[in-house]
Amino acid sequence: MLLESVRVLDLAGAEADAVTRLLADLGADVLKVEPPGGSPARRQRPALAGASIGFALHNANKRSIVLDPADDADRSRLVDLAGAADIVVDSGRPGRAADYGTSCAALADRFGQLVTMSVTDFGMTGPRAAWRATDAVLYGLSGALSRSGPATGVPVLPPDGIASATAAVQAVWAVLVAYHHRLRCGSGDYIDFARFDAVAMVLDPVFGAQGQVAAARRGPTRWRGRPRNQDAYPIYPCRDGYVRLCVMAPRQWRGLRRWLGEPPAFQDDKYDVIGERFAVWPQLSVLIGELFARHTRAELVTAGQAHGVPIAEVLAPAQALRGEHFAAAGAVAEVDLTPQVRATAPLGYYVVDGVRAGFRTPAPAAGDAGSWRSDPAAAPAVSAAVDARPFEGLRIVDLGVIVAGGEATRLFADLGAEVIKVESADYPDGLRQARPGAAMSESFAWTHRNSLGFGLDLRSAAGRAVFERLVGAADAVFANFKPGVLAALGFPYEALHDVNPRLVLAESSAFGAVGPWSHRMGYGPLVRASTGVTALWTAPETDRAGGRHPFYDATTVFPDHVVARVTAIGALAALIHSRRTGAGSHVQVSQAEAAVNQLDTRYVAAAAGAAVEDDTALHLLCPCAGDDEWCVVSVRDDDDWRCVAALFGRPELVDDARFATGAARCAHRAAVGAVLAEFTGTRPPGRVAELLQVAGVPAAPMNRPPDIAEDPQLVHRKVFAAMTHPLIEHPLPAETGPAPFRTIAPAACRPAPLPGQDTRAICRGVLAMDADETERLIADGVLFAHESGG
Repeated sequence: MLLESVRVLDLAGAEADAVTRLLADLGADVLKVEPPGGSPARRQRPALAGASIGFALHNANKRSIVLDPADDADRSRLVDLAGAADIVVDSGRPGRAADYGTSCAALADRFGQLVTMSVTDFGMTGPRAAWRATDAVLYGLSGALSRSGPATGVPVLPPDGIASATAAVQAVWAVLVAYHHRLRCGSGDYIDFARFDAVAMVLDPVFGAQGQVAAARRGPTRWRGRPRNQDAYPIYPCRDGYVRLCVMAPRQWRGLRRWLGEPPAFQDDKYDVIGERFAVWPQLSVLIGELFARHTRAELVTAGQAHGVPIAEVLAPAQALRGEHFAAAGAVAEVDLTPQVRATAPLGYYVVDGVRAGFRTPAPAAGDAGSWRSDPAAAPAVSAAVDARPFEGLRIVDLGVIVAGGEATRLFADLGAEVIKVESADYPDGLRQARPGAAMSESFAWTHRNSLGFGLDLRSAAGRAVFERLVGAADAVFANFKPGVLAALGFPYEALHDVNPRLVLAESSAFGAVGPWSHRMGYGPLVRASTGVTALWTAPETDRAGGRHPFYDATTVFPDHVVARVTAIGALAALIHSRRTGAGSHVQVSQAEAAVNQLDTRYVAAAAGAAVEDDTALHLLCPCAGDDEWCVVSVRDDDDWRCVAALFGRPELVDDARFATGAARCAHRAAVGAVLAEFTGTRPPGRVAELLQVAGVPAAPMNRPPDIAEDPQLVHRKVFAAMTHPLIEHPLPAETGPAPFRTIAPAACRPAPLPGQDTRAICRGVLAMDADETERLIADGVLFAHESGG
């Protein structure tokens, strides 16, 4: 397996168990340290037959050792284990290591080769370092909440679980970056990782591809409204549920028109333009609604595919998990959560060289292991200076498009890799679509900074020959085409491996390479609908606008940015493996599988049904003083409710039968909300959050895009810095790196290239072509170069 030589000491609690699970999936020896009696996370709900579903899922493939913090020998034993590890992951403030008399920072100081990471909600420093977070709080502060729900009225919380899973993926990326850097320079690192930073950067980033930079710019007229385009990917009722359409290209529109029986009112060619269709969509919706109401979801999907219309069923999580696609793809199976409890569960993010890299062994019994699985790997020869960027010397050929493809390689380019963006003159990356009069889109500027632009026609024999030479000089190729496209161009993985046996091919696609959905059109809204995410992204019954369907996921780009990180992690693990063994690997990621694994606990609970002991935490949206101002308040348990009662000066709330237990509060959710609203309604949201946080209750204002750049915690931690591009009139805030490192510099910030901007330089410096050959290939249309560069 890719990380089989890596030792990970896991001190984490529930908030970071998923971090080390992902490392274990890729083959790392993860040794979980638990106190006598086992980790408290073993008792967290939701639970099945007394077993915590979250703990069982997020600790699969690990082993456990029990060490008593009160025992001096065990305290010394922990330090010895850390000294023999490659990576230590801790979580919480001050962290579990503190129970044993140490910390991640102290362990990194003591063992110079060690990479350590402390995972906390807001980081170890800054004005909000002591704040507490739930997923709902992270949605509120990151701006995701303000872009979810109707344009007016109560916002809609994204599904619980996505924020934590997103942060876990970013944490894995950060710790593997530091580990790869250590392999090159010999020096470890300490990473002060904040879940809030990660969610602000990765989930639905204000400053990133498809972000809302215009809304976030400083100025007196900054718009603070909420999105009005919640039906850009319309959902229609049918005989047995709902379906979603995602009609983008002219050929897709013509297919829909044929399906509707060629209505005379819509024959004008102007309706090939998406904006013209949107203008008349209310009239079109009447025809679509009448047609769809007569058919089932399955019938509509079959008919839509026959007409070339992108369409998907809106499935519930349990339906998706138990459906034929995931079973055929080997992405879901019945597994042992514990020796006594079986459940249907997603198996993990990756397929590596055709084999699922995921759930292999159940979560361990407390204390099932005594030490590391094998001897440590030999230390590699130092090949770079400590101040070198982690990926200097790596060359990546980038065939990726739109968000998930481009972001994966940008992560490498930011940290020193030479990324060669291959584009066709006839089919440029869709992210290049810019506003009228603009030379470059903000999305492309963010996603392809630090890259080189190479113009190449892969459809010609001569172009394929050039690409083969490029592959021979590369360390990795990244692509996110529909399955079969790369092979149709003459470059299946086997062919690429023949050219370069050390090559890593990292591919992502909407539904994966196998299974009945694998060749479906893979727009993100359709992925969310068919995997059950859309069904979870709903307004409570009491908050729904009359007559409208309940779904509110149209403005998110989830899971694109997450999939980019998942792909980058798999690729980096494969590059680490290649460095150790000299062998290449083929890493495949499915967006649909990524979405399901992000919500694994909820999906397993949904599939298990009534047997599940539910979590009784409440996450409430409360109105605050001001125009359309809201705050999130999380009442996790009885302790939180006692703190609320004390803050409000209403001790009688503790003994009120409606609120005395978690189950009672859930049953009287509206009454709990009314009590909170009496307090929040007269105060600004920021003040509400401060008062509740000081009292120990997780809470947050609903930040808007303009608030993110000025958020005091993000400013303190220098999460964003100004990025300039000569073709964009204003600086763009851009992330400075995956997390704060001690030894790794912030991301570089070279401007994104124009199409073919670096073609001639790449021909000369990478492919060793002389000028005559380069110019002949440009004249023949095999290559293209930007006229003022290349």
